[in-house]
Amino acid sequence: MAKREKLQKTNAMRELDRAGIAYGVRTYEVDENDLSGVHVAEQLGEEPGQGFKTLVCEAPGGGHVVCCIPVAEELDLKRAAQVAGEKTLSMMHVRDLVPVTGYMRGGCSPVGMKKRFPTLIDETCELWDEIFISGGRRGLQLVIAPDDLVAFTGATVAAITR
Repeated sequence: MAKREKLQKTNAMRELDRAGIAYGVRTYEVDENDLSGVHVAEQLGEEPGQGFKTLVCEAPGGGHVVCCIPVAEELDLKRAAQVAGEKTLSMMHVRDLVPVTGYMRGGCSPVGMKKRFPTLIDETCELWDEIFISGGRRGLQLVIAPDDLVAFTGATVAAITR
């Protein structure tokens, strides 16, 4: 009988473990040609509205705001800026993602970044008992109660999609 391969913990998993927050883990095959959350949801047989992607935005003063929205939705930058108390927000350039967050595109999690940033989560998270977020690495998802994610990240829940 073959030994089951041990899953290497990510920063997100370690932080949730330290905080005593329950979560599940799901793995999937990474398609480098399609890193979209919709593709991942289809592959795992999940409802796209239950999967949340993590987007990092920049404020005019150089600060950052993390936004978690359903994978099939589009971020409303104007609404997100209002909720975050910023004049405007723009999407962070992909090349800056690793140096700022420690995560790469397709594996960015709202948990376990190099530094804690103000976090916004779309209000649709409240429709689910569990949501799916990136586990901090491509091919890895965390299943977590939205209330636990909101409490852990200190997030603001608001309508931030178009």
